[in-house]
Amino acid sequence: MTENKLQELLPALEAKVREIFATMPSCHDYDHTLRVRQNGAILARAEKADALLVDYAALLHDIGRQQELQDQGRTCHAALGAAMVRQILTGLGVQDEQFIQAVTDCVSTHRFRARGGVKPASLEAKVVFDADKLDSLGAIGLARSFNFAGRIGARVHNTREQALGAESYSREDSAYREFLVKLQYLPAKMLTASGRRLAAQRYQFMEDFFVRLEQECSGLDLQSPGPGI
Repeated sequence: MTENKLQELLPALEAKVREIFATMPSCHDYDHTLRVRQNGAILARAEKADALLVDYAALLHDIGRQQELQDQGRTCHAALGAAMVRQILTGLGVQDEQFIQAVTDCVSTHRFRARGGVKPASLEAKVVFDADKLDSLGAIGLARSFNFAGRIGARVHNTREQALGAESYSREDSAYREFLVKLQYLPAKMLTASGRRLAAQRYQFMEDFFVRLEQECSGLDLQSPGPGI
C-alpha cells in the first residue's frame, strides 16, 4: 500500500478516533491524542523515524482507554487498544499487513511497565512511547494530573506521607501523589535521546511547582513578608 494512499486515509482515521473519544474526560480526551500526535511528529523528525507510522500509532494509542477508566485500571488500555487496531484500520481500507502490525506493536507497547509487558522495540514504538509520556510532564502534565484528581474527588494537595500512603482512586490520590509515585520517574524511562532531553526540561518545571505549592499550603511563603504586609 502506497504512502500516498495511507496519507489519504488519515482524515477518515481522525474522524473515527474523534468519535471514540467523544465522551472521554479531558485528561484523556481527543486533545491529549492530538498533543501526543504533535509530540510524535517532533520526535520522529529528530530521531529520523517513520513519521507516517508514528502518526497513525499516535492517533490510535489510547483507543482502549475508556474501558480502563470505567473499571478503574483493571483493563490494560494498551492491550485492548492493540486488539482494536486491525478492525479499525481494515475498516478504513488499510490493506498493508506489515503496516497494520507495526501500528499494533506501537499501541501495545506504549504503556510499557518494567514489571511485565513488552518493551517498545522499533524506533517508531519508542517515539510513540516518549511522545505519550511527554504529555504527562511539564505544565500540561500538571494540568492533566489536577484534572484527574478533581474528577475522582481527590484533595488539591496533601503531604508526602499522605500521598505515598494512599491508594489509587482514593481521596488522597492527589496530583502530588501522581508525581511522587509515577511522573517523577518518567524522564529516566524515556527511550529516545530527544525524549530524554525534553522530559528533563518538563520534569524540572513540575518539581519547582510542587516545591512552591507545598510552601503556599504550609504558609512558608508568607513567613518573610515583603514591604507593606
